[in-house]
Amino acid sequence: MSIEYNDQELPEDILDILGEEEFESPKALKPKPKDTENFPQPIYRLKTLHSNETFHAYYVSLENNEHFMTLCELEAALAGPRQANNGTSPSEEAWNCKHGSASAVTEALQAEAIQEEALQAEAIQEKSIQEMSIQEEGIQAEVIQADAIHAKSELIPNRALVIAPTKYGKDLVMVLGVVHDLSMVNADELVAIERPATVDDYRRYLENLEHEEEAFSKCRECIEAHNLPMKLISAHCLLEDSKILFFFTAESRVDFRDLVKDLVGIFHARIELRQIGVRDEARVTGGAGVCGRILCCHGLSDKLNPVSIKMAKDQNLSLNSVKISGPCGRLLCCLSYEHQFYRDARRELPNEGVRFTYDGILFKVIEVNALLNKIRISGEDGRILDMDAARLKYLDGHWTVIEEDN
Repeated sequence: MSIEYNDQELPEDILDILGEEEFESPKALKPKPKDTENFPQPIYRLKTLHSNETFHAYYVSLENNEHFMTLCELEAALAGPRQANNGTSPSEEAWNCKHGSASAVTEALQAEAIQEEALQAEAIQEKSIQEMSIQEEGIQAEVIQADAIHAKSELIPNRALVIAPTKYGKDLVMVLGVVHDLSMVNADELVAIERPATVDDYRRYLENLEHEEEAFSKCRECIEAHNLPMKLISAHCLLEDSKILFFFTAESRVDFRDLVKDLVGIFHARIELRQIGVRDEARVTGGAGVCGRILCCHGLSDKLNPVSIKMAKDQNLSLNSVKISGPCGRLLCCLSYEHQFYRDARRELPNEGVRFTYDGILFKVIEVNALLNKIRISGEDGRILDMDAARLKYLDGHWTVIEEDN
């Protein structure tokens, strides 16, 4: 049986996890741009590596020999080529030390040569069959395929690292993929990718990670020394700018001018402190949700859209703060994923509390299941029935039960 609360009748533990914006309906989205055809193509979705924020960008190639490398390729290039050990692998050396017979190696080589000849003969036969089929079908398919391969080769590969401007400054970001639905792209927030990341860029990024750990610990010591009511979340060094970003949370505004002076004297660099909310903290630090998967704000969502308690009530969820709040202490982001479906489905269903006459008895709707398209009704005679909602029709200002055909 579902329980419905008004905003003034919410349980006290629910009031603790709600912000002011969560008592209201979600804010309207920004108007969609109408001139999407004028956007440069293709549009890419990028993600910052330190805060997992996403934004859109495009790229204009200036050189033909540019090569974009993925994260795995940069790691392999930074590690360098593997050292050769006289043409033998460690496993082969161990086998030779244990068995150490040249005749066995010779026999194995002969067997491999025979196998390679057989494979080459099969490959020649298959190639001749393919050439005959291509001649019969024509060369039009080859031209189309070649054009598709050429167009695909011009795209930046997924998970490639590039240098692009962010709202914090130029930094190393990751390409998530090509955006096909341009209706959600804001022209004012569109930026241009400057260049592909090199091995030197990735080496400097790894060095900055070590500097960030040191900066984080020293900044936390300074915060404790000044006795400031703030919680340090993370530190980040920009790739192409001598600036260090510190992200923190606090319940109110904090006067950190003396803290900035101390940090400038320690690091001899530009210092920027940014106060973020608890939901942004979860996006930066990451973690696992109640579903066992990675937090949506950390690895899935583009924007932190507002979530209201009405979404939980429309989906007949229990208003238990433990069940509908995330690690950040606010309402779960996933409450908004299916909310539109429930809203559309409930338009064709009666609300809880609706009364109608059925079988000569006055019944009241006590529960609505939008997923199963069923309702539960309670009659004055004490009966509780489950009914298919398709049998109810709204006619002449009230709900009427349509009798089933025998």
